[in-house]
Amino acid sequence: MSMLLFNFTDPRAVDAWRAIDDRVMGGVSRSRLRHDLAGHAVFEGEVSLEQKGGFASVRSSPDERGQPGATTCLIDVRGGGGKQFKLSLLTDDGFDSLNYQAGFAPDTHDWQTIRLPLAAFRASFRGRDVPGAAALDPARIRQVGLMIAARQVGPFSLDIRRISLD
Repeated sequence: MSMLLFNFTDPRAVDAWRAIDDRVMGGVSRSRLRHDLAGHAVFEGEVSLEQKGGFASVRSSPDERGQPGATTCLIDVRGGGGKQFKLSLLTDDGFDSLNYQAGFAPDTHDWQTIRLPLAAFRASFRGRDVPGAAALDPARIRQVGLMIAARQVGPFSLDIRRISLD
């Protein structure tokens, strides 16, 4: 059974999101998630390597977002300028906690649904893999995030229509 986590056709859906950029460690990258009048969200900003930075991200506020038995996360996106992004799923309410991440790279200017198997999400902490961490439990998902990293310097923009579990 599918569970809609975020429907960004609703302008209020972006209100649950906040930026967590490399500024938390002294960098100068910046990002935001905003609603576009065309009926979707835009994850946009600029990544800079200055002051040992290099990532930009946004994350939802904690809430009951789990779906027992889910096997896939779906994200409807377009654009991205050929850059690589990560979708993050967190199973607790912490700011600085274990992240389960899967990468994706939209390859078109048209809307597409990217299917990310939950088994492909890898545990990380502060950008480093956590070998031996428990597998992601879809019933315990509390926060969702989007990130751009991997030294992809410069401006970026990604349109997002919805995020769901299946």
